[in-house]
Amino acid sequence: MSHLKITLASPRGFCAGVERAIRIVENALIKYGAPIYVRHEIVHNRYVVDGLKAKGAIFVDELDAVPEGAQVIFSAHGVAKQVFKDAEERELDYIDATCPLVSKVHKGAQRFYNDGCTLILIGHAGHPEVMGTMGQLPSGAVVLVETVEDVDGLDFSADTPLAYVTQTTLSVTDTQDIIARLMARFPKIRKPKKSDICYATSNRQDAVRALAEEADLILVIGAENSSNSNRLVEVARQSGCSAVHLIASHDDIDWSWFVGRSCLGLTAGASAPEELVQGVITACEARFETEISLLNHIEENVHFRLPRVVANVVSE
Repeated sequence: MSHLKITLASPRGFCAGVERAIRIVENALIKYGAPIYVRHEIVHNRYVVDGLKAKGAIFVDELDAVPEGAQVIFSAHGVAKQVFKDAEERELDYIDATCPLVSKVHKGAQRFYNDGCTLILIGHAGHPEVMGTMGQLPSGAVVLVETVEDVDGLDFSADTPLAYVTQTTLSVTDTQDIIARLMARFPKIRKPKKSDICYATSNRQDAVRALAEEADLILVIGAENSSNSNRLVEVARQSGCSAVHLIASHDDIDWSWFVGRSCLGLTAGASAPEELVQGVITACEARFETEISLLNHIEENVHFRLPRVVANVVSE
């Protein structure tokens, strides 16, 4: 049996916003009983979603799939203002599980708009968080840019009041490049008081960057539609590791990836539970003589309060 060193990135996995969103659903199920409806995936992870389904959560694409008078929860990615209005018009009892750091971006966007600024949003088209942020303001009030080239294509006069906000789960480095181009083209553009990219995204990217310095194979556990997980793959490759793969669980591993590799770097996106990490370790231990070490980048101690309606719920 060949030897394999497994180096675990820290921090990895669940962030405070994800933990909060999952607890909201779990506590709502305890308090109100099944079924509880959830608009969109509460977080981008099939394992988490399936676990909540087993407890009685029903996931729907839009509110028209929610029966009259039912309890519905909005996902951690945030929703447009119109979604709240639609829920109120139908008299649905809703709970907002939007991550507080996403809500901060929403409030910042609203402040800039109230001050008369045209808002530029740095983010990925079609992502639920981006759709939710754009939906805070009237149609046409937000211009989305994804790349430096998009910034070059903007056509604003020098006296147009501008401001920018960003999606919370972007690549820190790529976003810095886009912001630098915005500042160069529009020196008077207003910016958030603090970076909109969340602490968990930054910390996990820093950790995988350090991981890439010693691992010759990196596995990132996360969903294909998870922005922060995909950014971890990109950062690992940009940091010098040529063999980087995104997997949902150990079932996705192609063991040919390990041929000629001596050090596996292992991390997980902010929506991926630790059980999936342990599943990969167990699968490796069945095939290799393993040595496990922890690459500790930073300790996280962030916690977010639950909405009052589902706080302090105790299981019977």
